[in-house]
Amino acid sequence: MSKSPDAFRTISEVADWLGVQAHVLRFWESRFSQVKPVKRAGGRRYYRPNDMRLLGGIKKLLHEDGITIKGVQRILREQGIAHVASLSQSLDETAQPDPIADNNVVVPFATKPAPAQEQITLDLEAAKPPEPAQPEPAPVVETPQNDAPQHSEPEYLDEAPLMGGIATQAWNRTDFDDSLLRQIAPVAKELRAVLDRIENRSAG
Repeated sequence: MSKSPDAFRTISEVADWLGVQAHVLRFWESRFSQVKPVKRAGGRRYYRPNDMRLLGGIKKLLHEDGITIKGVQRILREQGIAHVASLSQSLDETAQPDPIADNNVVVPFATKPAPAQEQITLDLEAAKPPEPAQPEPAPVVETPQNDAPQHSEPEYLDEAPLMGGIATQAWNRTDFDDSLLRQIAPVAKELRAVLDRIENRSAG
């Protein structure tokens, strides 16, 4: 500062020296009765060097040491003004201004990505064990034909479900887990459709 060390400072000069806003000094004055600047006509405040050192100590306790206002008030009562003033920065040292929060900065909320839907892939070919060897077909015995109309039995062999692959696994097991049940579901639907067709033909 260009003024002599003993000169009085205005509130704006003390605010610049401490790196705070002027309204902060007025707030501290309302909370700490030990802060008593000289008030002239019109309510203008003028701070003596001792006033500045006391404010410097208060700022250190609040802003640097993280002590609450009540905590600083207790320190002033128990340890005195001189102790708090001794914590102040030098009158020739200008503090860096406190950062001012920018209310115009918009911080986006982090959005949680939607969970990907679980897809179940049924690879029936990979799950199928080798099919058992088919037995030799029985020889066809020809019977003499007569004039009476013959009722041929319906040929259902082409619609008979294959007892292999997943169906064989299900047939031979007494307990099922979710994975096997999901794999069996398409085969069971197919088997149900075949049985329905057989029952319809038999009824007709």
